[in-house]
Amino acid sequence: MTGQLTTNDILRENDFTRGLTDPQLAKLASLCTEVAFQDDDVILMNGQRSEYFYLILTGSACIELRAARFTVCLQALGAGQAGGWSALLYHQDTLFQVRAREPMTVLCLHGSDLAQLRRTDPELGAEILMRILGLVAGRVKATEERFAEMCGVSMNPNRTNIRC
Repeated sequence: MTGQLTTNDILRENDFTRGLTDPQLAKLASLCTEVAFQDDDVILMNGQRSEYFYLILTGSACIELRAARFTVCLQALGAGQAGGWSALLYHQDTLFQVRAREPMTVLCLHGSDLAQLRRTDPELGAEILMRILGLVAGRVKATEERFAEMCGVSMNPNRTNIRC
């Protein structure tokens, strides 16, 4: 584990899990595995079956829209943030590619473990799903902003927008 901190301590300070009760944190901590990635490692590949949800401890990752002829970074995620929300959906392929921007460590939670937790602790399950919706909304917003930027449209409401 990172330094002398316990998994519970780390979860208590993580942006995604901050504010959960100690018993809720303990349940999540029991499901966590610390994993390391190196610079440029592909963590999730778009179109791949999504299995894991990640809480970033150190380093950063880039959420990428990847197609046959191009790859575009939509959003950067850093320490305290989370990714891999597709793992919480049943049989959902990953929609975006996630690549390490530098060496990084994460707490990894298997999607099936989180699904079981939702069934056995509906209150915690509902809280996790609400927080996941926040991640999804953030990803949609980042995608919209990047698309607008590529079209020459300013997301600043005080500026005139240019149409694609």
